[in-house]
Amino acid sequence: MKYKIFLTLLFLLNSCTPQSINNSKLTYNATGFAYIFNSEDFQNNIIKTKLDNSSLQVSHKYIRSNSLIKIINPKTQDYLIIKNFKKSAGYPDLYQILITKAVAEKLKLNFEIPYVEIIEIKKNKSFIAEKAKIYNEEKKISGNAPVTSVEISNISKAKKKFNREKNDIFILIATFYSNEVALFLKERIIKEIPDFDNNKLKITKKSSKEIDLISGPYSTINLMKNDYINLKKFGFEELEIRLDE
Repeated sequence: MKYKIFLTLLFLLNSCTPQSINNSKLTYNATGFAYIFNSEDFQNNIIKTKLDNSSLQVSHKYIRSNSLIKIINPKTQDYLIIKNFKKSAGYPDLYQILITKAVAEKLKLNFEIPYVEIIEIKKNKSFIAEKAKIYNEEKKISGNAPVTSVEISNISKAKKKFNREKNDIFILIATFYSNEVALFLKERIIKEIPDFDNNKLKITKKSSKEIDLISGPYSTINLMKNDYINLKKFGFEELEIRLDE
């Protein structure tokens, strides 16, 4: 999310208005990272929703249970249509959705940068998703079998070999009208967040009235996580994550 901060708001970190979540009449659409479920994180209470890693299951905090979700791998254009197993906020807010390992493998996600696009599907659409089948059983389904609950396709016309080359991750902290304001906030972060990787802080000028304060690049989500959490604690309600192709 972008922020526009005037010079008069120098000392108000929370002056930025959070982006409103889609209301019930709108279709939810977001991009971000998927949290790939693992039992250890569940046992340590990092994840509060239990999924079966051998099954095609997802959990989203805003979309109602049993609603259809389309999850897209933007890098390969592979996508999957599946029912939301459970509406739950049982995963860190750095992530957009909780998925099983089976889902990640189906989408050919890079496990170090599991970046996805999420679209809520209304029930009056032309496709139907039934109950998801166990991953190992799904492998046995023949090519001419009826459509199952989970649909996965590559929408590109030409077949592409999946590229596991890593992308760089950036955190867009804020957007300003003034370079001086961006510099001021950068210096505050350096002075007041002791456990922050200051070498990654950068100011970039997109136009005469659009100055971005960003942090990055990070090669994996785990390397980015600590700085993201520290920025949240510092007072930023929402941060935008970007992938540099």
